[in-house]
Amino acid sequence: MVGQRVRTRFAPSPTGYLHVGGLRTALYNYLFAKKMGGDFIIRIEDTDQSRKVEDAQKNLIKTLEWAGIVADESPEHGGNYGPYVQSERLDIYDKYCKQLLIDNHAYYCFATHEELEENRQLQIKQGLQPKYNRKWLPEEMGGSMPASVIKKKFDEGGPFVIRMKVPDYVSVWFEDIIRGPVEFDSATIDDQVLMKSDGFPTYHFASVIDDHFMEFTHIIRGEEWLSSMPKHLLLYEFFGWEPPKVAHLPLLLNPDRSKLSKRQGDVAVEDYIRKGYSNDAIINFVAMLGWNEGEGSEQEVYSMEQLIEKFSLERVGKAGAVFNIEKLNWLEKQYIKNRPSEKLVSVIKPILLAELEQKNSLMPLEVITSDCYLEKVVELMRERVGFEHEFVTFSSYFYFEPESYDQEAIKKRWTPDTQKLLQEFLIILQSLDVFSAERIEAELKEFVAPKGLKAAVLIHPLRILTSGVSFGPSLYHMLEVLGKETVIRRIKGGNEKVSFPV
Repeated sequence: MVGQRVRTRFAPSPTGYLHVGGLRTALYNYLFAKKMGGDFIIRIEDTDQSRKVEDAQKNLIKTLEWAGIVADESPEHGGNYGPYVQSERLDIYDKYCKQLLIDNHAYYCFATHEELEENRQLQIKQGLQPKYNRKWLPEEMGGSMPASVIKKKFDEGGPFVIRMKVPDYVSVWFEDIIRGPVEFDSATIDDQVLMKSDGFPTYHFASVIDDHFMEFTHIIRGEEWLSSMPKHLLLYEFFGWEPPKVAHLPLLLNPDRSKLSKRQGDVAVEDYIRKGYSNDAIINFVAMLGWNEGEGSEQEVYSMEQLIEKFSLERVGKAGAVFNIEKLNWLEKQYIKNRPSEKLVSVIKPILLAELEQKNSLMPLEVITSDCYLEKVVELMRERVGFEHEFVTFSSYFYFEPESYDQEAIKKRWTPDTQKLLQEFLIILQSLDVFSAERIEAELKEFVAPKGLKAAVLIHPLRILTSGVSFGPSLYHMLEVLGKETVIRRIKGGNEKVSFPV
């Protein structure tokens, strides 16, 4: 392995959505491979055909690519080590399973489901760790089942599986990049099934075969697979192959430190995409779930390029990482604040166009859909929105007439004189030859000063009539962006609908 080009992989099962834990596993494999100048590969592990979901494979790869994780080799992109779908590699697994049978490292097992369950329950009652009782282990391999009985069963054509024989009285030891030395006693290791009765290999068997022939140098996966390592290492030993280096990532936890689950919130990456989170924020957030740059660094916002440059497995911790949605929301805001206006416009314009298909606007479409107009909206609202889509949904008054007016704000801000003041100030607005924020502000202050009033007496009503809400960006700049025609129309229309609450 010394001097070998680094190769890592993400090997999901096509059983549905992409879990955020799966995204982190894929990301860490990707970051490590790119940091080391190597290759990142996607392999689809579909040996459990009963759980396979239609189109899940394409959705997994599409979601990863949305996040910026593009494989060098995959079922979609091809490569020199394919096929990259396990159900297309069955002849390879069959060949090496037969080799294990010949070498007495595996044996046929005809135990029924009922027998296995009865044995499991008995062991639990006895306080033992449930494992196969080796009833079908042949005499020549140290068991008690005569070869004649095995042959008779085989000839009858009944269902069977093929199990690996775990050596007795040995220790299986390995060095985990994140956790350090780990050791298992073979007495705790079950004679796992290698080939199922349907002719498909189990995950344990197929992954070892594929990891070897696809020449992976490092296996980076979740902590839940740690207990599988001794089974995998024994297979490497049986075949005389050098195992790859391994790293097991910490669990993802809910805020109460229970294992991250759907019961306490969304766990599918697709759910976060639908809610409007950007790939930048999600990748940044997921990268920090277990990894940190180290002491002395105060950086919290990273681009993918910076993550590749700074990532290391040695900086991944052992302790579980808490999934803090507030942190993700904070990161999303940071990206919106700092993202170039033209990039934000390219995202929000399709959203606005979709809205315009459903709703009519009284504003000139060529104006409100122009890059120039949308950039002005972006600069006014980027400090106030939490998601990119909110430049449209949260800021609809920049494109559509108010459908209602904040009644609580009206009760608080309207006086018996408000309507009259608005009518008088409307005349001033209509006379303006330059409709700029500075000019509107100057005219408003000059209008209220002789009356002994504060600017707020008009600022709040003007905001409510032109936007429908009582909060938002600088009123004067908002009015400038809306434009003279729209502002006058909305004040006139709103002043007829809204009056001092009796």
